[in-house]
Amino acid sequence: TTPATELAALVRDVRKAPDLTARGIDVRSADYLDYPALVHAFQGIEKVLLVSAVAFTDRVRQHRHVIDAAKEAGVKHLFYTSIQRSSDFVMPEVTESDLATEAYLQASGLIYTILRNGYYFEGLAYLVGSQVPQAEIRFPAGEGRIAFVKRSELAAATAALLTSAGHENQAYTLTGSTAYSFHDVARELSQLAGRPITYHSSEPAPYIAQQVAAGFPEPVAKFFAQWGAAAAHGLLAGTD
Repeated sequence: TTPATELAALVRDVRKAPDLTARGIDVRSADYLDYPALVHAFQGIEKVLLVSAVAFTDRVRQHRHVIDAAKEAGVKHLFYTSIQRSSDFVMPEVTESDLATEAYLQASGLIYTILRNGYYFEGLAYLVGSQVPQAEIRFPAGEGRIAFVKRSELAAATAALLTSAGHENQAYTLTGSTAYSFHDVARELSQLAGRPITYHSSEPAPYIAQQVAAGFPEPVAKFFAQWGAAAAHGLLAGTD
């Protein structure tokens, strides 16, 4: 176990992290958009975990700020949370910026470790929609499979990598041990609901319309549909 006194946490607002401060963690304030604050926050830090910025923001610029600031501050090793890729399919809102960030990190001169995280199990409900299990599953994934992984499992794996020696200039894919189709998801939900639930592969357009009708902005609905396309193209099926 790594003592809390050897850990620092980067937060936007220190006032919202009293639990971390109480545990003895060095809480430092910065934002991915504030380059000088990042350089200051990274002083004395050996390893940085860069958790990728949220979709619909200028992810590449934010990530480059962190990488450049880490280098300027004398950080030795940077870990980056990327997305699982089992094919060349590119999701404009996610994979494109990950590819750019990985290339920038690899050319930075920093020691790097790339963590290609699988699709979060907790995000399944967003994909199938809140109308399930009252309705059938309609999602544009075809016969594609996803090796769902829980965020707590990813956190444990990441912590193990950060606190152990090695992993220089490596890329690791972190996924669940089994890839499931949406037919499998329907079977599991059928058991939970106590009635048959079926999966129908939808075309993207009606799926997007369905999500917009459920209250999501169109860009977000398109984002969900991209995950279906990713599954259909085999992007998320590899297990590791």
